[in-house]
Amino acid sequence: MAIDKTPSQVATNALQAIPFGSIIGGPLQACIEAQAMAAQTTWKFIQEVGLNEDPNTHEKTAVTVSFSFLQGGRMVQLNVPLLTIVPIPYIAIHSIDINFKASISASSSSSSEVSENTSMGGSAEITAGLKVGPFHMDAKMNANYSSKKDSKATEESKYSVEYTMDVAVKAGQDSMPAGLAKVLELLGNALDVSDPEGTLEVNNTRFIINDGEKARLIATYKDRTGLLSPKSLKISGGSVAEADFKVDGDSKVIELEAGTYNVFVEGGKEVEINVTIAPANDGDE
Repeated sequence: MAIDKTPSQVATNALQAIPFGSIIGGPLQACIEAQAMAAQTTWKFIQEVGLNEDPNTHEKTAVTVSFSFLQGGRMVQLNVPLLTIVPIPYIAIHSIDINFKASISASSSSSSEVSENTSMGGSAEITAGLKVGPFHMDAKMNANYSSKKDSKATEESKYSVEYTMDVAVKAGQDSMPAGLAKVLELLGNALDVSDPEGTLEVNNTRFIINDGEKARLIATYKDRTGLLSPKSLKISGGSVAEADFKVDGDSKVIELEAGTYNVFVEGGKEVEINVTIAPANDGDE
């Protein structure tokens, strides 16, 4: 009897029908979506915790934490971008392992039995007589016979097929994007120690000019957060007009005649400026 391979074909078709795309692609798709959600969470954290937004211009500025401490016998203020001192929840998928095993088995068996029973039987009776002289002799014979035959045949065939497959898929992602790392590096370099009352600097506090000349005053001011704020500077004294004290880049500049002036910030620092005319020569002797 030939072996029935139908189970093998059934098993092979069943293996081909397994949705490998869903089995392997499904977890990967879920991980990709989870990574996207993690990135959105990171961006949301940066916006809500690390940045301030101007409601009018929608301009974003980094949130800065400021605190004072003693340094060199004087009180100073440290200004630190918040994003550099708090952990940013940047969660990344490091590895994905998918183990899949397909085991399909099939078997077939067949059995045949042939039974033959043959029975034959018969009998015979023979009677004979013999007379010799005054004597008479009779003879009787009986004969029987039988035949019987039994036969039995059994056949069995089995077929088994098994498939085993292990699939391992690994995926990885960098811990932090280069752009975010650079931003944090720049913010880290922006750490600044400033005066809690602000810092006012001028190019000179005493000018000596010739008669008919003017002294050029350049003043710079950093507020308590370390931010340059030239517009906060004001000047008084002599015959100067406030409109003549003009912003030039990060500073304010004005031409001064001889006299005494005060450069100041309202409610803060103040510096006195003296402009004098050089004494005239007595002439050659």
